[in-house]
Amino acid sequence: MLRVYMVGSERRRSLKRRLSRAVETRLVNRVVRTLLARGRLGGTYAVLETVGRRSGRARRTPVANGLQGDTFWLLCAHGDGAHYARNIAANPHVRIGVVEGHSLRWRTGVAVPLPADDARARQRELGRGRLGYRLDAVLLRALATDLMTIRVDLQS
Repeated sequence: MLRVYMVGSERRRSLKRRLSRAVETRLVNRVVRTLLARGRLGGTYAVLETVGRRSGRARRTPVANGLQGDTFWLLCAHGDGAHYARNIAANPHVRIGVVEGHSLRWRTGVAVPLPADDARARQRELGRGRLGYRLDAVLLRALATDLMTIRVDLQS
């Protein structure tokens, strides 16, 4: 009986991951990426650029703005199953675009997955005093299947 439950649970988790990815990639990411390119939403969002593990092409994904000094914190909703997490595993050199003024300022860095980090505690810490970040965190937790932290050590 337990085995049947686990299979059903895994199936629901897989369906949730596929649905949330479809909504994110086809709708939300396009809108947020366009607004960021125009210098909007900079306090809440940033752009993560990875190198595609198969294509070798630049892949840009809007992410919550986790910039703290020379460190950028990513909270990955689908753990190491997320496409950008897989790209980081293949090549940890990334770029982060943060809105400054009315355009994106790009910084390079090296991403380090931290599977043992308490991602929810990290999310609460990053959201202090930032309403937009906290609202995005609610959406992230609703869609998350395997929340994981990734730290990006940025070059000055």
